Amino acid sequence: MKEIALLGSTGSIGTQTMDVIRLHSDLFHASVIAAHKSIDKLREQAAEFHPHAIAITDEDAGKKFLETYDGDADVLIGEAALSEVVKRDDVDLVLVAVVGITGLLPTLEAIRAGKELALANKETLVAAGEIVMNSARERRVRILPVDSEHCAVFQCLQTRAAEERELRSVILTASGGPFRGYTREMLSRVTREQALRHPTWKMGPKITVDCATLMNKGLEVIEAARLYDLDADRVRVVVHPESIIHSMVEYTDNAVLAQLAVPDMRSCISYALHYPHRGDAVIERLDLTSAGSLSFFKPDTETFSLLALAYDALRVGGTMPAILNAANECAVGHFLRGEVGSFTDIFDLVGETVAEFSSSPNPSIDDIISADHEARRAVERRLSL
Repeated sequence: MKEIALLGSTGSIGTQTMDVIRLHSDLFHASVIAAHKSIDKLREQAAEFHPHAIAITDEDAGKKFLETYDGDADVLIGEAALSEVVKRDDVDLVLVAVVGITGLLPTLEAIRAGKELALANKETLVAAGEIVMNSARERRVRILPVDSEHCAVFQCLQTRAAEERELRSVILTASGGPFRGYTREMLSRVTREQALRHPTWKMGPKITVDCATLMNKGLEVIEAARLYDLDADRVRVVVHPESIIHSMVEYTDNAVLAQLAVPDMRSCISYALHYPHRGDAVIERLDLTSAGSLSFFKPDTETFSLLALAYDALRVGGTMPAILNAANECAVGHFLRGEVGSFTDIFDLVGETVAEFSSSPNPSIDDIISADHEARRAVERRLSL
C-alpha cells in the first residue's frame, strides 16, 4: 500500500487523483489530504478516504472545520501546515496539486524528507526550478511530472537507453485554448465565462485562464527547461487543437517520439502514482480511426504575447521567472474576480510589471519569495491608478 499526501485534494487535479485512488484502493491510500478553504468537500473526502492527517491553510476555515469534525485524523491549520504534513512517516509519495507559489515550500520540504514527489504545480519549477532540481538531485529524489505535456515527455524519455546528448529538443503541444485565431481587438471583448470554457480539458479556473492567454504554455516551457535541463531554444511549442498528442521528443537523428492518449488528466496521475509500473486503465482507449485528422500550427506569439514573455524570462533567468509568475498569478486572480476592465488587461499588467524589474542572478529561496511579493505589489499599484 502506497501512502499518498495529496496537497490540493479538493481542486481539479486533487479530485481526479481521488478517482484514481478510489479505483485502486488496494494499492493507494490518501494518508494526507489538504486544502485552502474548501472545507465541505474536505469533510466529504475525510469521511470516504479516512486520512491520517488533514491540512487546512486558511486559519478561519480550519477553525470552522474543527467545529464539526469528529474523525480521528490529525488536523493541522495555517500556512505552515502543508510543509509539516509532507514530512510525516506515514507518507510515501507527495502529490503537489495546489495552485501557485503556495506549492514551493512544501515541495522543498518533501524533497528534504526524501519522499517520492509527483508535481502538478508548475509554478514551483517556474519560480525556483534550479533550486528545486538541485535539491532533488542531491537527495536522489525523482520528480514525476503530472502535467500532461511533461508527463508525455517523461514517458517518451523512458523508452530510450541513450545519452543525454542524443536529445535535441522537446516539443510541447498546446490546444490553443478557446481563442485560437483571435486578434488582439477580439480578445479585448472576451468575457470571464468565455475564458473559462476550454475546448478540450477540464481544469481549475486559474489554469483555464492561463490556457486562454497561452501563459500556461509559457510556464510549461520554463518548467520543461528545468525538468530536463534544457535551454530555451530546445523547448518548442506547437499548437495542436485536438489534444491527442500530449507532447513529443526530438532526437539528434531527427526522429520524433510522441505520446498519445485521449485528453484526461487521470492518465498522468495514474502514471505518477504507479511509476515505475503502469496500472490498469483509468481512461478510455484512444481510437485513432474515429479521432479524425490531427492538425498542427505555429503559436501566435504576437497576439498571445505572454508566451514570448515566458521565453524571455527563461533566457534572463534568476528571479525573472518568479516575477513573471507572480505578476500573472495576481493579474489572473483580479480578472477572475471581475476587478479588471478586460481580458487583455492580463497581458498588459504582466508585461508592464515584468518590464519594471531587473533579475537577481543565483537567487536564494528568500530572494525568490521577495521577488514574488514585489511583483504582486507592482500589479496592485497599477490597478489602483
